[in-house]
Amino acid sequence: MDAATDLTRPDESAQASSATVKDGCARDPYRQDPGTILLAATPIGDVRDTSPRVVAALEGADIVAAEDTRRALALASRLGITLGGRLVALHDHNEAAKASGIVEAARGGARVVFVSDAGMPTVSDPGFRLARAAIEAGVPLSVLPGPSAPLVALALSGLPSDRFAFEGFLPRKDGEATRYLKDLATDPHTLIFFESPRRAASTLTRMAEVFGADRPAALCRELTKDYEEVRRGTLGELAAGAGDVLGEVTIVVAGYEHSARAEDHVGAVLALAAEGMRLKDAAAEVAAATGARKNDLYKAALAAK
Repeated sequence: MDAATDLTRPDESAQASSATVKDGCARDPYRQDPGTILLAATPIGDVRDTSPRVVAALEGADIVAAEDTRRALALASRLGITLGGRLVALHDHNEAAKASGIVEAARGGARVVFVSDAGMPTVSDPGFRLARAAIEAGVPLSVLPGPSAPLVALALSGLPSDRFAFEGFLPRKDGEATRYLKDLATDPHTLIFFESPRRAASTLTRMAEVFGADRPAALCRELTKDYEEVRRGTLGELAAGAGDVLGEVTIVVAGYEHSARAEDHVGAVLALAAEGMRLKDAAAEVAAATGARKNDLYKAALAAK
């Protein structure tokens, strides 16, 4: 999703590609077994986040498959290394057609490394079809872990991380995006979305309308880069201030919290409504008297009618 910035000097990258250290003892550089495929995570902002294992794999691979070959070459240049093998393009438009050929090359003994533009392959990036093809063919598949924008944003958001769901980009059409969010409105998981800066304000406004303006959320931009910024607040507050957002954007939204107290007091709301009071007014009156949330009372009363 993100493009890496050049923050590593050649002397630093040379150190990064040297032998790794474990338990205080120097080890040989990471070596990939013949006939295997590796999905390698690449930096989402700071090139220094590239792991020594990824550096060594890129240098030693027989085939480097990349979502964008130009970005792969640029990453190698920033790291001060040379890609070890043949560089091939593997992206959304050709992955279905090319995955089987790459898997066959691995079956024949080739060491294959796949990198997307940034972050973890298969997570809103190409790589899924390649992984499935490898699994179905019985070709060994592994991962070189590393940067991932959804997980970085989740950690920075301050929202519950014990249960979360990555939703990627919303549908482009307004009606489809609204319906998609409505399906998630009562999901208890913390929700993680990608969005373009141009659409960030409108998406946050739509989320406030569907989820409720008081739902806690965080807007994260330019993660791990010099201008990293995290804005925390309610969806309503974030939507109001999102007009100036620039750069790569990740939105994290708290999951739905069901109020048991609303269920306990829905009978009182319905009783007031039966006496002629508007349902919304009845919900407001019971909320003021009990401390239950007005919106939860209103929704519960609607469902019970």
